[in-house]
Amino acid sequence: MMTRLFRVAAAVGLVAAFTGAPAEAQRGRLTGSIVIDGSSTVYPITEAVAEEFASVQPRVRVQVGVSGTGGGFKKFAVGETDISDASRPIKASELEAARSNGVSFIEIPVAYDGLSIIVSKTNTFVDHLTVEELQKIYLDGMGGKTWADIRAGWPNEPIALFSPGTDSGTFDYFKEVVAGDTGSIRSDMTVSEDDNVLVRGVIGNANAIGYFGAAYYFENQNKLRAIPIINPETGKAVSPTPETIEGGDYAPFSRPLFIYVSSESAKRPEVKAFVEFYLDNAAELAAEVGYVALPSSVYEAARRAFETNKTGTAYIDSKGEKVSKPVTELFR
Repeated sequence: MMTRLFRVAAAVGLVAAFTGAPAEAQRGRLTGSIVIDGSSTVYPITEAVAEEFASVQPRVRVQVGVSGTGGGFKKFAVGETDISDASRPIKASELEAARSNGVSFIEIPVAYDGLSIIVSKTNTFVDHLTVEELQKIYLDGMGGKTWADIRAGWPNEPIALFSPGTDSGTFDYFKEVVAGDTGSIRSDMTVSEDDNVLVRGVIGNANAIGYFGAAYYFENQNKLRAIPIINPETGKAVSPTPETIEGGDYAPFSRPLFIYVSSESAKRPEVKAFVEFYLDNAAELAAEVGYVALPSSVYEAARRAFETNKTGTAYIDSKGEKVSKPVTELFR
């Protein structure tokens, strides 16, 4: 950690020296506080950025909370937070809530994640899963109560389900992929907004299954096993790795992660400096905490959006309809 702190602090110092950054920023004289809340998946990146930022701006207090993507947007929409961490794009209803309260925002993608389907190391029988098998496991009315119900030859043991809470963007993304517009997720699950609770629950139970962001899997891969997922287009079983996530081979569970910055808050020097610092270091810090960096072109587009105060979302069109395109197409 100290090596990383030294490296980032030195880089910031050089940038300030050669770009004519304000003396106040160079000397760490910014003050104030920044309130961030939202996704537990994005939390590790934002927390890492906050720790590094403290080494160059120690008098700015950055508070990072975890209430889930949906919970974070609820606070953000009423002006309680300056930045909202999100593991999915903002929804139309959340956009309308923010607008109705006069809250405008800048949408900034920060990393790739691969939603990882995990079991205990003691589970030796699940070699891969298809989306259809995940539907049998997680959807209401599909009859997947035991592992034998999912595939012939698997144990006739009840499946213990673990899931992020319903305010989580990870839950929303999983539901979108597995349930679609018509299905509903079973209610007889152990749920938590704290991914560490899910890790502990699955570790000790050979018949358990859960899911969360890749960073939590990478951090606990000595205790857990990520199940390869059959790519619907290629028919190949693919495990979540930085390479398969970035390349899109780990489908359909690869996704971008975001921060949403209040345009009003962005006028404050400490918030502006923090977001610029975030963009300068997101690629490196995302990789260090277990996620995958976005292409440099996406960060450059996000930087231009922030510098020009380009508000709104690329994921909802003028008619209020959801836009489903790769982040590399939407942020050029």
